[in-house]
Amino acid sequence: MEFTIKTGSPAKLKTGLLVLGAFAGGKLPALTAAADGSAEGRIEALIKRGDLEDKAGSTLLLPDLPGVQAERVLLVSLGKEDEFGDKAWRDALGAAAKALACTPAKDAVIALADIELDKRGLPWRLQQAARILADGAYRFDTLKSDKDKKDKKHRGAKKLALLVTSELTAELDTAVLQGHAVATGMALAKDLGNLPGNLCTPTHLADTAESLGKQYEFDVEVLDRDDMKKLGMGSFLSVARGSHQPPKFIVMHYKGGKAKAKPIVLVGKGITFDTGGISLKPAAEMDEMKYDMCGAASVLGTFKAVAQMGLPINLVGLIPTTENMPGGGATKPGDVVTSMSGQTIEVLNTDAEGRLILCDALTYAERFKPDCVIDIATLTGACVVALGKIPSGLLANDDELAAEILKRGTESGDRAWQLPLWDEYQELLKSNFADMGNIGGRYAGTITAACFLSRFTKDYKWAHLDIAGTAWVSGDAKGATGRPVPLLSAFLIGRAPGAAG
Repeated sequence: MEFTIKTGSPAKLKTGLLVLGAFAGGKLPALTAAADGSAEGRIEALIKRGDLEDKAGSTLLLPDLPGVQAERVLLVSLGKEDEFGDKAWRDALGAAAKALACTPAKDAVIALADIELDKRGLPWRLQQAARILADGAYRFDTLKSDKDKKDKKHRGAKKLALLVTSELTAELDTAVLQGHAVATGMALAKDLGNLPGNLCTPTHLADTAESLGKQYEFDVEVLDRDDMKKLGMGSFLSVARGSHQPPKFIVMHYKGGKAKAKPIVLVGKGITFDTGGISLKPAAEMDEMKYDMCGAASVLGTFKAVAQMGLPINLVGLIPTTENMPGGGATKPGDVVTSMSGQTIEVLNTDAEGRLILCDALTYAERFKPDCVIDIATLTGACVVALGKIPSGLLANDDELAAEILKRGTESGDRAWQLPLWDEYQELLKSNFADMGNIGGRYAGTITAACFLSRFTKDYKWAHLDIAGTAWVSGDAKGATGRPVPLLSAFLIGRAPGAAG
């Protein structure tokens, strides 16, 4: 997809599709009013007649609108003016993205980014618009054999112009490039998440990391089982014991900042298929456990976005990846394993395996003397029960870091919600036979999982994102979401030297 920024009269632009916004009740933003003037009030009349629904994101297609040179005009509702805000604006953009993905037009002009939003400047609006529109064009049909159907699905506008009334600047160009880069990172994360477990193996994730490193010229190391044994990663390796697929520990180094600047470290859980191990999961919806590597996928997607943007930061990515399978060699409930930190863990439930691979990766992160560490994991079903599928769960050992992540989540629309990490919860991890158990009982499952991880993060600022509810959707629209690539990208853009805000 190709993006440009344009100025000029919307009515005079020759394009396959012109996208305009309108408020319920008939009030028209400036660019829509300009087009309506050329159309002799036709747009306003249709809205007042009730042809466009009030709900934000509702659409009305107008072919061959008189006085307008575009072949088609797509009118998108912005909802009620007194209720207009980020959500309504994003709903309108999402509806436009859906229409653009299936239109026969090869190019389009979108006049939604120019609409004023409280406390949101034009660069922010352009960045968000580019990301949402590009993400709306995503398709995953790699594994389908019917080429004709695939070709039909790939129709849609490929050249998009974002129409504004402001003077064009380098800052606006950068905003669009950033938004497009984030969407590209999301697409990679979605592709990896949507692949089945027989294709997206630990080796495939390692190969993907190495390909990214070659493409964008950053360093990638892949450690194998013997390397991990030498490091003492007994907790990580205990999860891999039941699988025929070799585990991998992926280490990525993006060095865009000053040589002595401390890196930010991202750690992504990479369980490429989770059966639960000996503590076997129920059969229903177990196919969705291919998504248990979406933390790893989000780290790879974020690295792609950061490299494409060329952010002036230092970034390290750590991905512990393995399958969690039952078998004659698999770890059993009651086994005690020794982590890289030297702390011992009683494995009370082999389906609480994500924390067992993450704890060794978090210990490994210490060697980079990080500015901060963020781990991303589809860690607990309890998080879905607590928060649903709207925000990701956030827990942290540093309140300022947590507040920064929450802020970037709100800005990007990829929101998180903070849960407490109080010392009282640590009591639930007591074990009679080891330093700790890997589960804390029936209650506060998301919090006790983070309490477990916090025992390996005492030497640096750390935050944990539980994305069990946000990494994918089920049902007819089943598929990976690419979250939290937008949140992580917004966080890193904000951390880049010279970033506004």
